[in-house]
Parts: sequence; structure tokens; C-alpha cells
Amino acid sequence: MPRRIHPAIAPAIIAIALPAFASFAAGQEAPAGGPTPARVRARALGIAPGVFTPGANNAITDVAGVRVGHATVDVGDRVRTGVTAIVPHAENAYQSRVPAALHVGNAFGKLVGSTQLIELGELETPILLTCTLCVWKAADALAEWMLAKPGMERVRSISPVVGETNDGGLNDIRSRPVTADHVRAALDGAASGPVAEGSVGAGRGTVAFGWKGGIGTASRRLPASLGGHTLGVLVQSNFGGVLQMDGVPVGKALGQYAYRSETSPERGDGSVMVVVATDAPLSDRNLERLAARAMLGIARTGSSGSNGSGDYVIAFSTAAEVRRRWDAPRHTTTELANETVSALFQAAIEATEESVYNSLLMATSVSGNGRRVEAIDIERVREVVRRHRP
Repeated sequence: MPRRIHPAIAPAIIAIALPAFASFAAGQEAPAGGPTPARVRARALGIAPGVFTPGANNAITDVAGVRVGHATVDVGDRVRTGVTAIVPHAENAYQSRVPAALHVGNAFGKLVGSTQLIELGELETPILLTCTLCVWKAADALAEWMLAKPGMERVRSISPVVGETNDGGLNDIRSRPVTADHVRAALDGAASGPVAEGSVGAGRGTVAFGWKGGIGTASRRLPASLGGHTLGVLVQSNFGGVLQMDGVPVGKALGQYAYRSETSPERGDGSVMVVVATDAPLSDRNLERLAARAMLGIARTGSSGSNGSGDYVIAFSTAAEVRRRWDAPRHTTTELANETVSALFQAAIEATEESVYNSLLMATSVSGNGRRVEAIDIERVREVVRRHRP
């Protein structure tokens, strides 16, 4: 069977504010023997972590200039994977670099470009997410895509940033099916507005807490009295533990959680990639502090943070006043003082937590590589939440 590329974020889809339709259009499959059930985001179930208000789309794209694109890759009955691209702004990312930082929760992973990101505290390419054994192919394609841009003719070094989680259960990962065409489709299709979630792009073959995981996103907008800044998060969920949703013990109530018996195969394994964007003018130092708080959001979902997990957070600022031009010395900029960033820390925790819930709730069941992983049952989650809320 020939390869099929499903750009999950195309202009026609991004204009539709119906997440369930967008996800179906992106190539998700119906459960065996029935139509695709309606999928909903966390807030439709009354799950609204924290105290701050989301942006217009409750997505990382609420940070002005940030765009997201997916290419979902299905080949025959064995390949279920993809690529997700996060583009920080409309300019050439190499020529107008954004300050950035990395926080490592657990380093069982293959994050290409991490050492230069840490050393220089900046991004010079978009961020790609994909499957474990495809990171190097995706990095090569991202470098080619960047070098082909106007004004890049004399560039002789570039550091693509590509993260991953292992989707080898649903995906024939050893075939390394991601190609340069898939990478270009994700990058060229990146757009602002609503973001398709669930079993799309880099989330096509992932599993979280024993259910189908995937891509999830959320945002927070601070009130003017706290700076008025916007922060958005996107996750690739592929990890385990004892799921709780805004404090509700969903995993235990539904009988699916790590270490539920001595013979249970569930050990909380798996990984997560988190990308945090903000328009607040932060230095790379404070972005690292911000990234660390996102791991608190992952903890709130019930993550085990297992030995075999690759838990990484990349945070960047899009603020014009902290951009770094490649052809000019860095100017002294006005960055937020340490005393003013606590509200952003809270926003990062909240948006990360909600992004994980959206990744689970928007995912549909997927079959591949001789395995089937069911999506979490929306109605059962709704009932559990009702029972545990006054």
C-alpha cells in the first residue's frame, strides 16, 4: 500500500472550530464495528485545572505567531506514526532566534539538538516531534528545509531540534517510516488557530496511562495586573502512572493504572515531550525555570516518572524584545525580573496538566502493528468526575 500523508492542520481544517471533526479529518480511525464516537476536550467534562483563564483557542497557538502542523503517517496495517511541527514565529527561525531552555525530568530519550540549545539558550529552527527511531531522519529533513530558505545560502552550521517518544507498540518503528516529505508537510502546513489533537501527527501511535495518548494542547492568559502575558503548552503524551484528572482518581476508578497488582504489566513506563511557548520577555535562564514548572503539571496527572521515561520540556519566548538576530550583536533587553515570573510558573503548571487531559480525551482508538489501543471512554470519565465532585 502506498504511503498516505494526512496533514492534520491544513487551512481548511484549522478554520473549523470543531475539535472532533478536525481530529477525524486528520486520519483517526473509528472503533471496530462502530462510528467514531464524539470526542471532547477536558473543559466539556468540567475538568478545568487551575485559576487562570485559557486563551481564545485554549492552545499553544494563542501565543501570537506560534504555528503548529502535523503529518500523520499510516502505511498498511503496521505503521502508525507521524510528525508534529511547532514553529515559533513567522520569520526565519535561524535569522531571528528566540531564547529557549530545556528542562530534563528523566533523560531516557533522544532529543536532537539539546546540547546547543542548553549552551546558547536559543532556538534556531522550529521544533519537531516524532517517533524514537525517526528523530535523525526528521532532523536531517528539517536542516534541509531550513537551508533551502532565502538568505541561508552562506549558512554552514545549523542545529535542528527534534524530540520523540517511543510509539513502537502501535507502530513498526524499526521501519523508520518518517520521510522528508512528511517533515515538509508538517512544517509547510503549520498554522495558527485551533490545533488538532489526539491520534494525529507525532501522537498517532502513542499510549498514555494504558489508553490511547497523543497530542494535546492548552493555554493560559494572565490578567493585566499580572502582566497580561499568554502562555501555551503542547504535549506528546506517551507515559504511564495512576491517572488523575484535576484531582479526580480516574485511573483507579476505571481499573487501569500502574502497579494495580503484582502481576500487572503496567509499570508506569513511557515518555512525554512538552513544549511551552510564551510572549513574556524571559531570558533563557528564567525559561529554564519555567520549563521545570511544567513537570509539576505532568506530576499532577499521576505520572510515575519511570526509569524508562524520556521526560523533556522545551520552553521559548516569542517576545520581540528578547529575539536574537544572527547578523548583529545581542542588544541589552528588558526582561522580566525574577519577582514577576511566579504567575507564569502557575500558568505553565495548569496548561501542561490540561494539555495531557486533552491528549487523552481527544484521541480515538487506533489499531496497528498487531495491536489495538482503545481511547479512554468519555462517558465513563464523565460519570467518575460527577461522582467525585460536589
